[in-house]
Amino acid sequence: MDEFGKKKKSFSLGETEKERRNNLIIIMLSALLIIVVVIFIVQHNENKKILQALNMEKESIQSELSTMMTNYDSIHTTNETLQTELEGAQTKVKDLLLEVGQVKKVSYDEIARYREEVTTLRGIMKNYIVQVDSLNRRNEKLMAENVQVKSEFAQSESKNQELEKEKEHLQEKIKMAALLEATELVAVGINARGKDAESARRAEQIRVSFVLSKNVTAPRGNKMIYVRIQKPNQVLLQKSASDLFEFEDLKIPYSAKREVTYEGNTLPVNIFWDNAGAEFMSGEYTVDVFTDGNNIGTTKFVLKR
Repeated sequence: MDEFGKKKKSFSLGETEKERRNNLIIIMLSALLIIVVVIFIVQHNENKKILQALNMEKESIQSELSTMMTNYDSIHTTNETLQTELEGAQTKVKDLLLEVGQVKKVSYDEIARYREEVTTLRGIMKNYIVQVDSLNRRNEKLMAENVQVKSEFAQSESKNQELEKEKEHLQEKIKMAALLEATELVAVGINARGKDAESARRAEQIRVSFVLSKNVTAPRGNKMIYVRIQKPNQVLLQKSASDLFEFEDLKIPYSAKREVTYEGNTLPVNIFWDNAGAEFMSGEYTVDVFTDGNNIGTTKFVLKR
C-alpha cells in the first residue's frame, strides 16, 4: 500500500462498520453535550439577569414603601376620624414592606402583585394627602378668621375701655363741675352782743361765714352744711358723740350744722358754735366746711389770750 492509502485510512471512522457506527455516535453525543452545556450557560446567565432585575424591582418597591411610610409620618390632622384612617393605611404599608423584605426569591407574579398593591397604596395616600391638605387649609382659614375676629374684638374692647375711661373722666368732670365751693370763708370769735372778739376770754361763740358759689350744674334743693372746728390742741369741738355725717364712705363727727335751700345762685351762710359758757382755748383754730359729702372749704383763725 502506498503512502496515500495509509493517510486515507488514518482519517476514516474505523476499519469496520461497527467501529464507524460507534465512533459516529460518540461524535454526535459529544456535539449534543456541547450544545446542552452552551444552552445551560446561556440559560444560567439569562436567569441571573432576570433574578437581578427582579431583585432591583423588589428593592425599588421597598424604597417606595419606605418613602410612603415617611410621608405618612409627616401627615398630621386634628380630625380624629381621619387620623385613625391614616394610621390604618400606614399599617397596611408597613405590613407590605415587612412582607416584601421577608421574601428571599421573588417571581414575576409576586413582583406584579406587589407593584399593583404599591400603586393602590400610593393612590390611597395621595387621596389622604389631598383630604388633610384641604382640611388644614380650611383650619388655617378658620384660624386666620378667628385671629381676625379676636383682633377686632380686642380693638373693640380697647375702644370700649377708652370710651368707658372717657365717660368716667367726663363724669368726673361733671361731678367736679357740680361741686359747690365755700367762698369768702371766714371764722371769728364773737362776744354776747355778736361783735367780733379776738380774745379767747371774751369770745362766747364762733361764727363761720361763707358764700356758697353759683353753680348751674350743682343739684338744687335742701342741703345740709356741716362744720368741723378743731381747737389748737387738735381736739374737735363737738356737742354729742352721735353728731356724725358721711364723708368718703366713713362717718365722721361734726361741730355744727345747718340746712339751707340752694337754687344754683350765690347763697350767704352763717353757722355758729356756742361754747355753752365755757372759755375758749387760746391759739389757732382750724375750720372745715362740708356738704354733699365733699370738703368745700377750709380756713384758720386765732383767738388770743
